[in-house]
Amino acid sequence: MSSQRWMLAVYFSLASVMSSATVHHESVKRLLFGVVQPFNGSGYYVRSNCPFTLTRFTHNRVECDITTRRGDSGLLVQVEIIINKVRTVVQNGSILVEKKSVSLPYDHTYQHIFQYGIYTKLKSSLLPLSVTWHNVPGGIDTLRVELEQELSTDMTGLCGKHNVPGTTAIVVVLICRLFFSYTLDCLQARLPHYVQLCEENIYSYENSEYISCAFFKEVVQQCGNNSYIWNIWRSSTRCTPHSCPGDLLHVEQGDPFVPSCSNPNPRFSNQELTSSCVCPKGTVLNDHADGFHCVNVSSCPCVFDGSSYVTGDTRNTKCQSCVCEGGKWRCSDNFCPARCLIEGHFVTTFDGKQYIVPGKCTYVVSQGLNWIITIQFSEKAVSLKTVVLQLFQVQTKEYHKSNLTKCCPSSTESLANLCHPSDHALVFWQSSMYVQVQTSFGMKIQVQMSPEIQLYITPPRNHTGIISGLCGDSNNDTTDDFTTSSGIIENSPQQFALSWTVGTCAVNIPPTCSNTDNEIFADEKCSLLNHPTGIFAKCHSHIPTDQFHTACIQRTCNCGSNLQQCLCVALGSYAKACAVLGVAVGDWRKATNCTLKCQKNQEFSYDMLACNHTCRSLSGPDPRCWVDDAPVEGCGCPEGTHLNQGHLCTPKALCVCHHYGGTTPPGRVVIDGRQNGKVCVHCSEFPVNTAQKTCDSLRKPLSASTTCESGCYCPHDQYEDHRGNCVSLDNCTCVYSGKVFSAGQHVKTNCKTCVCGQGQWHCRDEPCPGKCQVYGNGHYQTFDSKWFRFDGHCQYTLVEDYCGNRNGTFSVRVESVPCCDEALTCSRSIVLDLQGLVTLTLSDMRVTRRLQKGWTMQEDSLYTTHTVGLYIIISVPSRGITLIWDKHTRITMELHPNWRNKVCGLCGNFDSNEMNDLQISGSAVVSSPMAFGNSWKAATPPCSDVTTEIFPCERNSYCSAWAQRRCLIIASDTFKDCHLKVDPEPYYHACVQESCSCEFEGKFLGFCTAVAAYAEACSDQDVCVKWRTPDLCRKLRPPFFPRNVSFT
Repeated sequence: MSSQRWMLAVYFSLASVMSSATVHHESVKRLLFGVVQPFNGSGYYVRSNCPFTLTRFTHNRVECDITTRRGDSGLLVQVEIIINKVRTVVQNGSILVEKKSVSLPYDHTYQHIFQYGIYTKLKSSLLPLSVTWHNVPGGIDTLRVELEQELSTDMTGLCGKHNVPGTTAIVVVLICRLFFSYTLDCLQARLPHYVQLCEENIYSYENSEYISCAFFKEVVQQCGNNSYIWNIWRSSTRCTPHSCPGDLLHVEQGDPFVPSCSNPNPRFSNQELTSSCVCPKGTVLNDHADGFHCVNVSSCPCVFDGSSYVTGDTRNTKCQSCVCEGGKWRCSDNFCPARCLIEGHFVTTFDGKQYIVPGKCTYVVSQGLNWIITIQFSEKAVSLKTVVLQLFQVQTKEYHKSNLTKCCPSSTESLANLCHPSDHALVFWQSSMYVQVQTSFGMKIQVQMSPEIQLYITPPRNHTGIISGLCGDSNNDTTDDFTTSSGIIENSPQQFALSWTVGTCAVNIPPTCSNTDNEIFADEKCSLLNHPTGIFAKCHSHIPTDQFHTACIQRTCNCGSNLQQCLCVALGSYAKACAVLGVAVGDWRKATNCTLKCQKNQEFSYDMLACNHTCRSLSGPDPRCWVDDAPVEGCGCPEGTHLNQGHLCTPKALCVCHHYGGTTPPGRVVIDGRQNGKVCVHCSEFPVNTAQKTCDSLRKPLSASTTCESGCYCPHDQYEDHRGNCVSLDNCTCVYSGKVFSAGQHVKTNCKTCVCGQGQWHCRDEPCPGKCQVYGNGHYQTFDSKWFRFDGHCQYTLVEDYCGNRNGTFSVRVESVPCCDEALTCSRSIVLDLQGLVTLTLSDMRVTRRLQKGWTMQEDSLYTTHTVGLYIIISVPSRGITLIWDKHTRITMELHPNWRNKVCGLCGNFDSNEMNDLQISGSAVVSSPMAFGNSWKAATPPCSDVTTEIFPCERNSYCSAWAQRRCLIIASDTFKDCHLKVDPEPYYHACVQESCSCEFEGKFLGFCTAVAAYAEACSDQDVCVKWRTPDLCRKLRPPFFPRNVSFT
């Protein structure tokens, strides 16, 4: 029969016939082109052009089915791989996944496909399996299947447990005998078997190089990497070397991943040598350009936001300058001034920390040596009512929403006439919407007056460290932004904000939306911020929308009757943030139905300036031109016209002239020299301020109110303490986390030891260890406490000390392991490399190790491994490194304070400033968590960038109600003792995202992991919460353990 003359072009070889020096797995199985060798048993032959099942099995409820088909040439023409119902087909040199052609590297939740030397490799994320093949003209000449561990006994197909008799005739071929004459030493007793395999393999394919050479090469590999046969096998068999593209050179035994500009020094954890194409020595592959060209590292280009830059090119933004040096960006520090934002009840400090205030109260926003800024919220709406600036203890200007028509009319007359210069401040309308303040000592203030009052403050540059209030201290350290008026750092933004209130304050701003109609409107309209091709898309790569989207929903949802106005204010906050960075998003007001109507013949602009745009400015130098601040929007006069007292924009020739004696209409006129009358006002004495008679108000500024309030107060030189008693200054009490402490009492918090004295906390700093964590579907909290979301399919560097050009000593890499629902993460695998001595892999609920040659645990106890409950803890005492894994998705890294400013990766740089945590390789800081996460892909194996992210609640919106209801446990009385010590808000939002799955496994695993993360944060603050019940997370998750557990 003709079928007896055909052979399945697949060859399987047992790990046992390989050199033991190259095997690191306990039971590695291989499959290669040629004859068929099952995972167990002897080899056999099958010649047919029918489809054959190579292997079929089920492992951990995941099904795998691999089938092959050969063509008339003897080469494989189709390979079909189905893993967990995802179908991948290799044919005609193309790869189809679910019937769609893909390019390499290709990354799916379930599998990765990438170049591996001259081969192509598919690696499963669900199974300990990989498939490797080699494309040649006409088909595939080599195919391998590798299993990293022994699987179940139900495996069927040609690779199954049982042998299948071959059906080929034996033909003695001279070339086989010649080749095997060189392999006597390494094959020994197996030589006759291999000679027979060779003869059967090339029967009727004597002239096909691809058939015979693939077999010969496999035999050479059995002889080990150091065998002399590597140097002669091609000449003895007439097998030509592989042809490499571009500048690449072929090597028989090389690294599977060539060094490149993206990663000139790849670190291989467990990669075998393989046939590969490499660059000439001393060069790397320029993977940022087409053509497979090799260049010196110093000539590598840099890439940013999809664009390529050659060495020496500079890239400037409004706040930073970067230069390309050998493929790495070297960037200056951020030279944009710090800026504090008060937008509704959302606050962004000078150092960039964001939070919300709890009540509609009066607050001290910022105070320094010679200024105080206070705000007062409206009693009706969650918006500002008044902004008061006091300079040198003299109240200079008050902006009062309800009194605008009296003191600061919102008319064109105010824009034309209000210019309030003094010795210490210049106050004027920059546009119909904004009042600008410029002080003599360098502080700038912008007050948005309509449709809602919002406040923007730029502090003096030379006042770092002496500023306090809601806006923080402007010292580039976000860890101390929550310093209270009594001098201690709170963990809760609520307690911090309440410490800066003036007078009494009730917590009366709702944290969630209570109006369903408003919520539906807000969800729909605020999504405009996130639209990938919408009006705001230009700014997405500069400023992430997450915080603005959350604020938009809350502000719009808690709005009164005018929902559209509240929406426009929230959208305008994002547009303004973009404008500050020099990014013009375009006419967003028209695109979102937020257009403004200007008075008379004024026009609207997104960059309105009052400089030389009023008739008054023509009578002398205009001080408004001296101010350089962020652009503002609003109405004003077009270029070439000036605003007159009649609220009209007129040509210069029609403007009246202003002088000390008054005004004069256009035309020739003589002005007499009389002196304008002046009125001097003197205050008789400073009023008594009864608000200063409590211990709580000793370090707060004097109230803006100048009237005394009748009542009962402590006698002279005594103050009311927090318990209602009259005490001397030395006996004044202090408050921390809602608890009262007497004078002399100590408290330890945030690596500080604080003692109460005269109503103030006096703290002594101690070195603070760093803690970073990741859990669920990509919720990260960096060493500097920045939260962000990123969930890619590749392996990523979590933390390492190979930063910049430094030689490192450790690295931790992580990779998500998907659930059966491919969009969810059910576990993470971790690779910990220590000093090049040992590599630990944490995966599948266990730890495996690989030791480097010459190093043993007996000689050097570098690390220890402990199991506490279901947590695995790896400690490296000599290096100050601790890794904690819950055997699922949650990983916690703890570093000794000595690592400060010496690490990098997804955990940030550990420098106490969360604003620069999204730092890619080099020193460039990006704003997008996606761009940041992509930059920390491990170099091996190659992996594609994440281009879009859809998180669970965005994909399963119908599950969000369940998630929100269950996650309220974090904000409930169950954790009430912790709320003032650990802010529950970021943990609640993470919990909702993690629980937005209607698939049982993902739903409860994500929920329990998220609540456990908050419970452990509480435990770190000495608040132990018993939240687990027989019905809540008892069986799915282990109980958390105290952080002060010691191990021996």
